[in-house]
Amino acid sequence: MAGHTENSVVIEAPLDLVWDMTNDIESWPALFTEYASVEVLRRIGPTVRFRLTLKPDQNGTAWSWVSDRTSNPATRTVRAHRVETGNFEFMDIFWEYTELSDGVQMRWVQDFHMLDTAPVDDEAMTNRLNTNTVIQMNHIKRAVEKRAAELSEGAFR
Repeated sequence: MAGHTENSVVIEAPLDLVWDMTNDIESWPALFTEYASVEVLRRIGPTVRFRLTLKPDQNGTAWSWVSDRTSNPATRTVRAHRVETGNFEFMDIFWEYTELSDGVQMRWVQDFHMLDTAPVDDEAMTNRLNTNTVIQMNHIKRAVEKRAAELSEGAFR
């Protein structure tokens, strides 16, 4: 059995701004609350390979992994998967951006399976991801909406 999560948030900002800010991987330590650093390892066309390191946990461990992330600006979708899987047998993430009348719906779908040796199983990781994804999405929402307001103010000066 594999784990699966699906979460979304509506961000009240222009689509291009939401797309640009959330796909600027180098800015992720400021955009997400959990990331300590990002190191871009290579770029080939629309695919970026990068190392993501979390802030240290309560035991002082800073987890990291390498992922490939391929964006498709024409469809406003992104597909990512972990290359270094750590405690996961696999982890795939799909991002989708849909323009709405009141903003942009950003949706993340995560499919994964934990290794038998992992400290948590698929169900526990599903619960953990569903809790943390909401926190991260709301943090991103606030950051993008703040930037949209700043840009809007600047347009009227």
